[in-house]
Amino acid sequence: MWKQKQRSLMDPSAPLIILLMLLMLLQLLAVMAIARVENFTRSDFPADFIFGAGTSSFQVEGAAREDGRTPSIWDTFVYANKGLSNGASGDIACDHYHKYKEDVQHMVDTGLEAYRLSISWSRLIPDGRGRVNPKGLEYYNNLINDLLIHGIQPHVTLFHLDTPQVLEDEYGGWLSRKIVKDFTAYADVCFKEFGDRVLYWTTINEGNIFAMGGYDNGIAPPGRCSFPFGLNCSEGNSITEPYIAGHNMLLAHSSAVKLYYKKHKATQHGFVGLNIYAPWFSPYSNATEDIIATQRAIDFYIGWFLHPMVFGDYPDIIKKNAGTKIPALTPRESRLLKGSFDFLGLNHYLTLYVKDSPSSLNVNIRDIVADMGLSTLVEPEDAPENQNDDTSSSLSGILEYLRNVYANPPTYIHENGKGTERNGTLNDTSRVKYMYSYIRTLLDAIKNGSNTKGYFLWS
Repeated sequence: MWKQKQRSLMDPSAPLIILLMLLMLLQLLAVMAIARVENFTRSDFPADFIFGAGTSSFQVEGAAREDGRTPSIWDTFVYANKGLSNGASGDIACDHYHKYKEDVQHMVDTGLEAYRLSISWSRLIPDGRGRVNPKGLEYYNNLINDLLIHGIQPHVTLFHLDTPQVLEDEYGGWLSRKIVKDFTAYADVCFKEFGDRVLYWTTINEGNIFAMGGYDNGIAPPGRCSFPFGLNCSEGNSITEPYIAGHNMLLAHSSAVKLYYKKHKATQHGFVGLNIYAPWFSPYSNATEDIIATQRAIDFYIGWFLHPMVFGDYPDIIKKNAGTKIPALTPRESRLLKGSFDFLGLNHYLTLYVKDSPSSLNVNIRDIVADMGLSTLVEPEDAPENQNDDTSSSLSGILEYLRNVYANPPTYIHENGKGTERNGTLNDTSRVKYMYSYIRTLLDAIKNGSNTKGYFLWS
């Protein structure tokens, strides 16, 4: 699962946004051409529906040591694991910090209606708390203002997996409840400084996969794990830490939302949500065991974060299989979490096929993956060639599930796209087909009642 995300996250020195936006423009034009033949256009979507693209600060900004920015856990991780990142780092990346005006112009040329960006916590507040960095404040003000001047709606993520290293060193980052207070104070600075122009806030990006990759198998920052679940970590506890980190992220999210509604909502009229990594899951076979295991996968990956925000508690199967490893929500925490989002952000790319694996539940020492009692495949081993070329039905599957189980919340597809090998050409037929099929599926889902409000390509 994490490897599907690792490729994009571990490549901060990818081609400059100029090239990315050019490719995106050509892809969108091709999709539009196909769409016209297939008889749907932009006007078929609701008037308030938005099309955009998204990035994260570490992957595009660069200027890692400039103007007062301090390291995040991503900086530390890629410096220590150059083999995993192919020697890349976020030192220069796409140099968005210096080239944001050019990049915004390319967004205009692409026809983007919205841009999803993230704020680097350690650029804005270098010590993790307290003093605000004027240079960081100036940069984000300039970027937001330039977007608005060009008619592009900013959607801002507060945390995109880049905890300030100083907080990681001081108290263990997301393993300590101290981070709830510090994150809320950081969010307050962002709301205060940018909220007069930013209406759409995402507190945390992909907390579910961050907890697994960073605290179970250790192949993402902060690189914590324990044997036998991870092999190259100097410290960590794969058995408990993913649950603890996830729990504290939820508490931080609800605390920031409470603060926004108390201090800023009445004057800024914005919206605050949370983002999760959300593949869809399908049974590997028609066997009852695989069908039941598929529901477990949905509960562990999607329900883990969404269930507490809708119903005030974790899914029963997680509480049963994890036992005391997952912290219990107090009545007050449950009340704060329930209903603590104006929208849900989904990062969605594919379907995973689920096989029941009950043997993993028969051992006493288990990580979160073993607690699921299943295995996943990107596609069935016996699938015919090219079966997985059009996976867009996975999007309709998850949107229908949200409608039926979680009361059809306002939803934004925050990430979607297809990674391909770089070949130096603009002959990008496979991605054009991928985008077309997903946008077509999304339109059908909206017509069938899905409360989806926007679609962002991952740049």
